[in-house]
Amino acid sequence: MNILIVEDESRIANRIQRMTRAILGDALQSLTHINKLQEALGFIENNSLDLVLLDLNLNGDSGFDLLTKAVSESFHTIIISAYKNQAITAFEYGVLDFVPKPFNRNRLEQAFNRIVTKEKMVTNTTKFLAIKKRQKLQLIPIQDVLYIKGAGTYTELFLTDGRKELHDKSLEKLEQLLSHAFERVHKSYLVKIAEIKKISVASGSKYIAELKNGARIPIGRTKYKDLKAKWL
Repeated sequence: MNILIVEDESRIANRIQRMTRAILGDALQSLTHINKLQEALGFIENNSLDLVLLDLNLNGDSGFDLLTKAVSESFHTIIISAYKNQAITAFEYGVLDFVPKPFNRNRLEQAFNRIVTKEKMVTNTTKFLAIKKRQKLQLIPIQDVLYIKGAGTYTELFLTDGRKELHDKSLEKLEQLLSHAFERVHKSYLVKIAEIKKISVASGSKYIAELKNGARIPIGRTKYKDLKAKWL
């Protein structure tokens, strides 16, 4: 796992590094600490990461300036901050966890386990998906997303207005963030449950979810019974 720590207090950064190495052991491939916002943004642009551990107050700069970019990238983000009142906003932007300061090893390990075990969010928290478009970031409200299709290491977002947008996160990572509203109906599709109009069996014993906008999404054989139970 390749991890970036963005934290301006060296004492806390050193503590996070010690705990991270102890918790992850051989699973940790690289661990980098940066204490400045702009330097962190540059590092993200030029390096492959699995996780960013982000403070929200960086020498007077707002960690949200980095967060709005980070949530559009392929990696997950975990906030480590004393500003508990900003937790709701952070979750709305699509972070995987919020670890309040002061924290102990057990709490940090709990956050890491969400990455390792691919634990899903259990509450309705993520409100936006950030995409990169024409070198700018755009926030897509979750309410505007009908379904999501896996496209290799990327995903395609299909929106209510007929648009299709590309997201850098994999289908697996988005499934972790969106499980409160979306269901993995197929190895290549996440569908918003509320948009399903009909579930049917086509010729050849193929299962289909027909959405309210007319889109027809394949349902995996192993997903059919669970999906039908949840939908009904």
